Amino acid sequence: MPSVLVVDDEEAIRRLIRETLEQAGYHVHEACDGKEGLTRYRQFPADLVIMDILMPDQDGLESILTLRREFPDARIMAITGGSDMIGILNFLDVARMLGARRTLQKPFEMQQLLDAVHTEIVR
Repeated sequence: MPSVLVVDDEEAIRRLIRETLEQAGYHVHEACDGKEGLTRYRQFPADLVIMDILMPDQDGLESILTLRREFPDARIMAITGGSDMIGILNFLDVARMLGARRTLQKPFEMQQLLDAVHTEIVR
């Protein structure tokens, strides 16, 4: 059974993603911030990490960098509801530059998420 690690500080978002993915046959782990996400990935390397960008303590961009450094082959999908810019780039552009293979802007349809997860895990 393919596994997905969902890292998001919003419990309702994590729960919705977890329930959607579990119904589709995925095994799901959760983490509430980047630090916990890295700890969980080190314990249980998932087939895909869904990483929120804007989180307290350790944000998704820093977490993506750490994952890439420690696990170069980790598959990462970045998600965010933030549209702030870093220079001329938005957060999802930066996440892609740091190693996220796919990005989704919140809010997104659950079918979009399922399609993206399936595509990344099948690759």
